[in-house]
Amino acid sequence: MQQIIDRRLAGKNKSIGNRERFLRRHKEQIRDAVRRAVEGRGIRDIAQGEDIHIPRRDISEPVFGHGSGGQREMVHPGNKDFVQGDRIERPQGGGGGGGSGQASDSGEGEDDFVFHLTKEEFMQFFFDDLALPNLIRTTLADTPEFKTHRAGFSSDGTPNNLHVVRSMRGAIGRRIALGSSSRRTLHQLEEQLEALRAQPATPERVLEIEQIEAEIEALRLRLEHIPYLDPIDLRYRSRVRTPVPTAKAVMFCLMDVSGSMDESRKDLAKRFFILLYLFLTRHYEKIEIVFIRHHTQAQEVNEHDFFHATETGGTVVSSALVLMEDIIQARYPRGEWNIYGAQASDGDNWHDDSPRCRDILAQKILPLVRYFAYIQVVEQEQNLWHEYATLADDSENFAIRKAAEVHQIYPVFRDLFKKEGAAT
Repeated sequence: MQQIIDRRLAGKNKSIGNRERFLRRHKEQIRDAVRRAVEGRGIRDIAQGEDIHIPRRDISEPVFGHGSGGQREMVHPGNKDFVQGDRIERPQGGGGGGGSGQASDSGEGEDDFVFHLTKEEFMQFFFDDLALPNLIRTTLADTPEFKTHRAGFSSDGTPNNLHVVRSMRGAIGRRIALGSSSRRTLHQLEEQLEALRAQPATPERVLEIEQIEAEIEALRLRLEHIPYLDPIDLRYRSRVRTPVPTAKAVMFCLMDVSGSMDESRKDLAKRFFILLYLFLTRHYEKIEIVFIRHHTQAQEVNEHDFFHATETGGTVVSSALVLMEDIIQARYPRGEWNIYGAQASDGDNWHDDSPRCRDILAQKILPLVRYFAYIQVVEQEQNLWHEYATLADDSENFAIRKAAEVHQIYPVFRDLFKKEGAAT
């Protein structure tokens, strides 16, 4: 059994096609390996590359082997027992085989196949089966996307759009049209010349033959001067751009920063929003993210203040929902935007404010959004959770989950944003 290994040095980007085929071929094994890798790293380090280990038994390689029969003549280096011409019987039984991937009695075995996924490849497999729920195409944006499609042929264009077959077809038709009368006259003169040469030669016939030969030569020169390919023959593929609806989306990130949210709980919420932020910016180019922090009052902040500001206070969750509804009405018309919301809190709230939060969600927020997700960062169910639970049972675009430990963030996130019809 022989194995062929290509050790030729490949220049920059020359093996991209082979790498893409390999990733497509072993997509399931790589996806499982990525999920195993996620379990061993922090969410903050999620946007890095990874060394992926795939069991060798899952990777098939082309193998060439010698069949039975045939004759070969060779003398191996270091041979002391045979000379050229000796006949050696072929060994009985099966030939050598590949390793099993397990350690043998001598302690040797085959290692797993290891290769490095780049940051972009890792993120592609990491978010491969996630999507924003209920995303739809909206009306044309202020700066619409364009789709290019074919629109026949034109006489102007760039060389890379040249249509060779159409150009040659036009060139042949032009040459036929320009030379048809000359060829017809040429054939008639050639027939007359043959008829004159077949008759007895006289001074008059010789003079007539010379005149016909001169006309034939002039016609042939005229035909030869017809260009084989003229600029007017060139035809280029014509493409036009038409505007198409674009999927514009906005995600509202609401985080509780009140005094009851200690550092560990804030860290859980931050991890969830970091994962959400990476997911959104990875898959959607035309998406805006609105960050809202709240304690007794809500405030729209930038990304840095959302994750790192230290301001704290009491808890009035409804203030964040009211601010979200005001921002939607002012900047994001429902007919033009796909609106999403994600809220993280420990569930601690003023008792009288929790029913108000439920009413604001049911009457003002949920009718405007495609999807709203609430994650509670403690296991104990408090008054806000109970109010939201009654609303989640009757709303298809509202979901609530708990994530009280770091290792629960990733499964909860995938459960909230899995593609429709995908398994969890």
